[in-house]
Amino acid sequence: MESLELILLYDYYGDLLTERQRMCFDLHYNQDLSLTEIAEELNVSRQGVYDNLNRAETLLRNMEEKTGCVRREMKVQKALQSIRAAALQLQSQPDPQVSQLAAQILLQTQGLEE
Repeated sequence: MESLELILLYDYYGDLLTERQRMCFDLHYNQDLSLTEIAEELNVSRQGVYDNLNRAETLLRNMEEKTGCVRREMKVQKALQSIRAAALQLQSQPDPQVSQLAAQILLQTQGLEE
């Protein structure tokens, strides 16, 4: 799984990790430190860092597999983009009623954006 996907999973499920797993994950994926650098920073072995990261990644993947929250959110965001694009096209129509309805759709979608 790519780093960006893991970071997204972390945003959703990171609170389920232990404090040590969160620290290792943050230092590795958000601060781009190597396993050796993290080991030195936390005063643990490189293998300990690897094990914590491996457990964290496994837990994050398992939670997504069970709940599908990230997958669902990505589908919702994609649908929202399509709805907004269609509403923007409709808003430019000469019919004032169509334009007004499109403006209402756009207004409603604003509350759904991240």
